[in-house]
Amino acid sequence: MDATAALARWHAVAEAGDVTALPGLVAPDAVFRSPAVHTPQEGREKVVGYLSAAFTVLGPGLRYHREWVGEDSAVLEFSTVVGGKQVQGVDMITWDESGLVVDFTVMVRPLQGLHAVVEEMGAELLRMLEAAGD
Repeated sequence: MDATAALARWHAVAEAGDVTALPGLVAPDAVFRSPAVHTPQEGREKVVGYLSAAFTVLGPGLRYHREWVGEDSAVLEFSTVVGGKQVQGVDMITWDESGLVVDFTVMVRPLQGLHAVVEEMGAELLRMLEAAGD
């Protein structure tokens, strides 16, 4: 598994905001952990849904600043503005042998930024659910 290649694919999709490419990056049994929900979200469909919502909420202001790359994982430091609040955080991503995301954990600070992310993520997830029901 080449973490550098997997990370390059992630950056290309994230920079483009291309939610249609997300299913091709995520393993069927992937897990997403977010400060916006208290339980891990399991399975490709849920992980892709949360990542899609995050692309919308974190928006075009999302910038990755530093990264630490391991054999099968990476930690990416980011910043953005959500609801007028400064947000800093890290994405911790682990890939399987074929380069698919198997674990994606997000951590966010400061508290006001976290509250803004939780509020906006909840609204975006609700909007997505309503759109899927149409």
